[in-house]
Amino acid sequence: MLYAILCYHSEAVVTGWTREEDDAVMAKLHVVHEKLARNGQLGPTARLHPTQAATTLLKNQGRVIDGPYAETKEQLLGFYVIDVADREAALEVARDPDPRQSRRRL
Repeated sequence: MLYAILCYHSEAVVTGWTREEDDAVMAKLHVVHEKLARNGQLGPTARLHPTQAATTLLKNQGRVIDGPYAETKEQLLGFYVIDVADREAALEVARDPDPRQSRRRL
């Protein structure tokens, strides 16, 4: 069964990391990716650009605007698609220790 794990964190915190801090977080995430890939459970993943790079299409209004449409405290940083047996297995993956304490939502 496919599940999406959405990774949220404060954009101000993430964009404030030094190159070394960011590299360390990504190295930890690489370990998670390798484990899931080895088990045949890893689907598409993406690390998203900061919200300043976003474009929002307001389809019903026929407008395109720069930036995110909604202001929030936390920004969607990226996502994983995993292929696991059930919801409990997906929660187990999401509960695995997470670099920098970012929140994950299923």
